[in-house]
Amino acid sequence: MGPRALVVVVAAALLVTGCHHQDATPPPARIPLVGHGFPPDAATARAQLKGLKVEWGRNWESYKREAFGRYWSDDTDGVGGRNGCDTRDDVLRRDLAELREGDRNPCVVVSGLLHDPYTGKELPYTYRRASQIETDHVVALGAAWRAGAYAWTPARRLEYANDLDVLLAVDKQTNQDKGSRTADKWRPPRRAYWCEYARRYTGIKAKYGLSVTPPEKTALEELLGTCPQ
Repeated sequence: MGPRALVVVVAAALLVTGCHHQDATPPPARIPLVGHGFPPDAATARAQLKGLKVEWGRNWESYKREAFGRYWSDDTDGVGGRNGCDTRDDVLRRDLAELREGDRNPCVVVSGLLHDPYTGKELPYTYRRASQIETDHVVALGAAWRAGAYAWTPARRLEYANDLDVLLAVDKQTNQDKGSRTADKWRPPRRAYWCEYARRYTGIKAKYGLSVTPPEKTALEELLGTCPQ
């Protein structure tokens, strides 16, 4: 086979197999961004709440954010884990409306609009621009620590911190006002979200076997009481 014929054969092979740049980003694996049956309905949440261990928080003085991992991680078995996308991008892809994903890297959210569940505000998002959107741990890391996470392995805490069922995209200022406060000390300003907030909060506690304090349990009962009968 002469040089010219060899070039033709190679070119034909490339047309068949496709030529990929080394820096091309593979599409994200189609892993569900919501856990099966999450959040629980009101009846299920009430039953879960009755089964939670009731005790006062422990080891609050030993809590450190780094105990749950220093950064977002896709390397966990939690909801959304191991799909090739950053955890925060997964949250945005799930929670934003009018979503536009990157052409070269569909993990990246280029733009979208958040209907903030906590306040009802409409918050625009644009990649590489400062936004008023933050990712909230519904049951905060500090609260989870006091409720039993202090006894977990580092891998379990990393999973919790990156589990999409634990996370919500919300208004930045409201998230900062919330901090690590539990349901007896903070509730969303938007009353219409109290039911779902309590369903998510209780579902997280049940999923991870976390305890509740007596006032926390009472508050969750009140919040679940706002759910339609």
